[in-house]
Amino acid sequence: MGIPIKYAINLHKGITAIVVLGLMIAYQNFSIGPWVYLALHGTYGILWLFKDRLFPDKQWEERLSPPTALVTFILLGLYWIAPFLLISRGYEPPAPLLAAAIALNIFGVFLHYGSDAQKYFTLKYRPGLIDEGFFANCRNTNYLGEVFIYLSFALLVGHWLPYAILGLFFALVFVPNMLKKDRSLARYPEFAAYQARSGLIWPQFWSAAPARSPQTAPPATPEN
Repeated sequence: MGIPIKYAINLHKGITAIVVLGLMIAYQNFSIGPWVYLALHGTYGILWLFKDRLFPDKQWEERLSPPTALVTFILLGLYWIAPFLLISRGYEPPAPLLAAAIALNIFGVFLHYGSDAQKYFTLKYRPGLIDEGFFANCRNTNYLGEVFIYLSFALLVGHWLPYAILGLFFALVFVPNMLKKDRSLARYPEFAAYQARSGLIWPQFWSAAPARSPQTAPPATPEN
């Protein structure tokens, strides 16, 4: 039977706010940096739970053995090194860095959850290649948003380690998943043209996007 991988992910996301607040209490650090970090990372985790409820991702339904699920949860715990470094060291990010982190986080959440919602509801009612909206110029806008989100956390910490951890997840998880997605989409005849005019993770704005092909056009609906 196994355990769906989403249980390990959801548990990690859901208790992140508790972990960060616990670190603040343990180190008696209630300065502005930790509070901003708690708001950004804690809210991101709660929104993830809403996302899983409202527009879940099928890839997280894959089942793992209990030991593998535990290892997955422990590996995700690497993301908690960032708040530990911020809070335990008493680092206070300067105001411009706080502003940059908040702005980057907002962009990231918009791209991540907006594109995931588009993907879920489009495929629910019209299966096929998605080459418009969030995905018009970028094939993995959700991963771009996630990178922005974790970069915003790293900005607040003032240490190289969170960047290294993000790079590790990017290389071992994000890139293989993006390449796997490309191989899956290659079964659509129109994918080659779409691939040529879109970026793997960074939008390819310099390429003109032609009208969507008939294979991916939504069915006509009567006007109101």
